[in-house]
Amino acid sequence: MTAPRRPIAEMPLRVRYHECDGQGIVFNAHYLAYVDMCSFEAEKALFGSHEEFLAHGTDVVVAEANLKFRAPARYDEELVVSQYPNHLGTTSLIFDFEIHRGETLVAAATIRYVFIDPATLRPTPPPDAVRKVYAALLGD
Repeated sequence: MTAPRRPIAEMPLRVRYHECDGQGIVFNAHYLAYVDMCSFEAEKALFGSHEEFLAHGTDVVVAEANLKFRAPARYDEELVVSQYPNHLGTTSLIFDFEIHRGETLVAAATIRYVFIDPATLRPTPPPDAVRKVYAALLGD
């Protein structure tokens, strides 16, 4: 039996009224915003801040996003977004995200990021110090 995965970051949030659609549930695009917010919390946990991550001379951009909706979330509900490591490639990084309301899985996402050179915005391998941080999460 494998050990349960440990999240890199867990970010609580309360659904705001303006995030809900005419059906009274969170509009689908907001889930990606929640995931993005959690990714910055993970950077803080791993590097101290987004600025400290950028100081390594790299950045990341989203190359692919997959989102699966499991249950609706509504105004004023408390959710928790969790981020988990999935894969570290040569120039890319994949994370899984889960959004829960209590024990209920509301949505799950898999996001592929690509490391870029901030000056050229072209894909590039991450600096060794950055690679080591992410590799340690995956046990590589």
